[in-house]
Amino acid sequence: MSGRAADTVAALAALQQEAERAIRSAGGRDDLQRLKTEYLGRKAGRVTAILRELPGLEPDDRRLVGQQANAAKAAIERLLEEADAALAERARGAAGADLTMPSRAVWRGAKHPVTLVVDRVTAIFAELGFTRYVGPEVETERNNFTALNFPPDHPALDMHDTLYLGEGVVLRTHTSPLQIRVMEAYPPPIRVLMPGMCYRRDPFDAAHAPVFSQVEGLAVDEGISFVDLKASLTHFARRFFAPGVMVRFRPSFFPFTEPSAEMDVQCQVCGGPGCPTCKYTGWSEIMGCGMVDPAVFEAVGVDPERYTGWAFGMGPARMAQQLYGIPDIRAEYEADMRLHDQLVDAT
Repeated sequence: MSGRAADTVAALAALQQEAERAIRSAGGRDDLQRLKTEYLGRKAGRVTAILRELPGLEPDDRRLVGQQANAAKAAIERLLEEADAALAERARGAAGADLTMPSRAVWRGAKHPVTLVVDRVTAIFAELGFTRYVGPEVETERNNFTALNFPPDHPALDMHDTLYLGEGVVLRTHTSPLQIRVMEAYPPPIRVLMPGMCYRRDPFDAAHAPVFSQVEGLAVDEGISFVDLKASLTHFARRFFAPGVMVRFRPSFFPFTEPSAEMDVQCQVCGGPGCPTCKYTGWSEIMGCGMVDPAVFEAVGVDPERYTGWAFGMGPARMAQQLYGIPDIRAEYEADMRLHDQLVDAT
């Protein structure tokens, strides 16, 4: 191939690349028509101008350059056709769309209300010096009952209340077994928060579920009293709900605390007059609490003459009902994205 022919082949290759870039960046069908005229026009097309130079080449060079020119012309024609078809398809789609219709909302995702509550409870108690601890959901009967001062004939040990996995092994019915694990693993002083899932043979109704989350709290030190319990939990309630929320403590009984109490807050769904959520009392129970029974300290090797402590257990699902105004606890188990969307907007 002569030098002149080689230069012409190189010019064709560069011209083809230039045409491809121009066609891909074309903004409309008018641009495509202009490019077609510029590169392939019969009178002034740049590829056409090169083809006109073929008679001046040697026969062998003429054949090689002609093949290259025809290939470049065919490639540019194909790119123009493809670009034109794509623009036509886009125009048809736009013509069939109603541009006045609102776009589809993109679901942003949201944390479950129980997760939101657990995170909020953890943050508040972290301000009081509590650390977070988690443990197994499969527990020994000893940790779940015996070490917590449950008598052998207590109804909670019956199979109609507790899910047994084998001899002496249960799905924990509360998070209180974590108290045993913590006190056996760490010496006082102790301030720990223990969230986790629990399992009971409970009916599934507006206020109960057979599988539920619970948050346990434990404080053990020298000189701790019931006054500390009331002050700490009242502070928590007013940080969690509102600064002026009304709280009350009612006497109760739990095998592992003495004295024991139930803590109520003014119903946040109805504001006090009464509703199905608070059983028309105007109050909603949020947790059980009390001073750690000396028998529990003895079971884990903590000196009850030196140390005292208080503990509580709350249900985040019920707390979510109060915090977000959810009238029926079953709504938290139905995976209804509309509820989660509302919580995203609320938080």
